[in-house]
Amino acid sequence: MSQATATTGDAIVVKTGTVESDKRDKTRKVVVRFVAKHPKYGKFIKRRTTLHVHDENNESRTGDVVEVAPCRPISKTKTWKLVRIVERRSEDM
Repeated sequence: MSQATATTGDAIVVKTGTVESDKRDKTRKVVVRFVAKHPKYGKFIKRRTTLHVHDENNESRTGDVVEVAPCRPISKTKTWKLVRIVERRSEDM
């Protein structure tokens, strides 16, 4: 039995996305883009998921690439928290 299958509990799913909106206090709107295969035709289709993320220190800005992880429900729609900022957007934009 391998070490990975012997551990108990679920692994924390960390997703990477781009901050789309930073207008609210301590809340960011993050878009996670992915590619899915069509069930019948087999063509790969671009999809996206919009997540409402808790940013305690208001440190991320629009255009930043961030990592988010699930957490307990903070509000009706906010169940993700900011883990870290992977890449900052350029200030020249």
